[in-house]
Amino acid sequence: MKNILNIIRENIILIIAVLAVGLIIGYVVGTPSSKTESTDSKEALADINEQIFTCSMHPQIRQKGPGLCPICAMELIPSVSGSTDNSGANPNEIQMSESAMQLANIQTTIVRRGQLVREINLLGRVEVDESRMYEISARFNGRIEKLFVNFTGQKVTKGQLLAKVYSPQLVTAQKELLEALNYKDSKPEIYKSAIGKLKLWDLTDRQIKSIIKNGKPILYFDILSPITGVVSVRHISLGDYVKQGQQMFMVADLSKVWIMFDAYQADLPWIVVNDDVEFSLPSVSGQKLKGKVKYIDPIINPKTRVAKVRVEYSNTDFKIKPDMFVDGVIKSSVNNVKNRLLVPKTAVLWTGKRAVVYVKLKDRESPTFLYREIVLGPDAGNYYVVEEGLKEGEEIATNGVFKIDASAQLMGLTSMMNPDGGGIEVKGHNHDNKHMNNEEMVIMDDHQHQIEVDVKFKRQLTNVYQQYLVLKDDFVASNSKKVIISAKEIAKAISNVDMKLVSGNAHILWMEHMKALNESIKLIENSRDIEEQRKAFSVLSLSFYKSVKVFGLEGAVTYYQYCPMANTDKGAFWFNNSKEIQNPYFGEKMLKCGETKEVITFK
Repeated sequence: MKNILNIIRENIILIIAVLAVGLIIGYVVGTPSSKTESTDSKEALADINEQIFTCSMHPQIRQKGPGLCPICAMELIPSVSGSTDNSGANPNEIQMSESAMQLANIQTTIVRRGQLVREINLLGRVEVDESRMYEISARFNGRIEKLFVNFTGQKVTKGQLLAKVYSPQLVTAQKELLEALNYKDSKPEIYKSAIGKLKLWDLTDRQIKSIIKNGKPILYFDILSPITGVVSVRHISLGDYVKQGQQMFMVADLSKVWIMFDAYQADLPWIVVNDDVEFSLPSVSGQKLKGKVKYIDPIINPKTRVAKVRVEYSNTDFKIKPDMFVDGVIKSSVNNVKNRLLVPKTAVLWTGKRAVVYVKLKDRESPTFLYREIVLGPDAGNYYVVEEGLKEGEEIATNGVFKIDASAQLMGLTSMMNPDGGGIEVKGHNHDNKHMNNEEMVIMDDHQHQIEVDVKFKRQLTNVYQQYLVLKDDFVASNSKKVIISAKEIAKAISNVDMKLVSGNAHILWMEHMKALNESIKLIENSRDIEEQRKAFSVLSLSFYKSVKVFGLEGAVTYYQYCPMANTDKGAFWFNNSKEIQNPYFGEKMLKCGETKEVITFK
């Protein structure tokens, strides 16, 4: 029995030993590839984690690996090196690794020639065709004895009787004609003079013959419609006494109407006579109507800063009525923009004076970019026409351009904000009270009129404007407690504006504007004196004016108004959403004191 147990024990030990040897051999054989794969992954991860990242706005922020700036929450960018030792390399070249390119999400495109078809959106209004309007005025003094048009908008046909007029003056003139008949042969000039007098008063030959035939004057004269249309204006009532030249009726033919569109200054170069226009009206839901541009106003309206573009439309079914609002689209292709160099707008950094792109250089081992100033032609929707500075076939950065420029700034190379190169300080953005003064801000704003920004950013800024209007109304009501509540709501709306939606110079400007706005709001919140609050409100209004002029609002018309007696020796401004003056600096004491200085219209 013991022998059997010993044999079993020996067999078990042998099996265990064989298994152990197999495991060791398998480990030895399999370990090299696993180790290599693990090493490669770790090295790739280390390459990213060891890459130094920094903030373009706050170069003092430097950390290993990607992330967000702890100051402004902007996405950090890879810290890249300058030019390599390539023979003949430009000292301003920006060299990046492939991994840095991917992390910064930098994309490029080839510069091509093409023909632009720009889509222009226009807002308009239906108006009466001025050539189809007829003003009926009194040819002689008289009294309205009968009136056959009882209301404005009544349809009439050509020759239809509108009113009957009794005129003692005209009756006397007819009697003179009947007496002149006795001297027709002996004194024909008297007879002709009497007939001419009646014709001047709009009597027809038929009516004059009737007077002569009947031998007695006509007491009541008919006022007839000269055209078929509708009575758009009625100036008289039954029993009124009218004088010669006085307006009685306005008759308009609506079978053909004008669509008058508002075209902004930047759109005018793209609009020419005979361009096709597709438009729609809420009253004709789902139906696209078509017309052609017949006339472009040669004068810009100094208040609205728009020119009128006229489209004529045949309105035989009378579905379209005057003063209806119209949305129109023109797909324009101007002759002088054919076969021109085109670049996407995202590729261009624009300071107001200089337009900058970054060109990717060929024959470089690593992705390398070089600063290039260009001259822009017409704005064409999502593209610019390039007049000078680029050649067909060159490759430029179209996404992540600001990150390349920020890297150039950090290294003291030629960049958008520093065209002469050398180390720079990002003014007003280091959060240590070294901010631009008011004069510098005005200069920068003048260079940045209506920067193109993301529509989401405009929408968020429009929310700030809506809260501003609530605050303005609280000042009009002189309610200090509500003013504080509304000021907090504005601060909340400003904090909801996503600064990551703007980049480059626009980002710098918004950070400055946001600081100025918040400082004014803080003064309002911390005061219980309505007059002190109003002083802070005047500063807030000036700061917000700069923001509105630079970044714009979404689909708003605002009135920038001024009171010369408010707050300071120079007076004070405020925004309003209507022309009516309601002074927030005096309330009921001087509610109507002020005037509109500027009307600003946004698409």
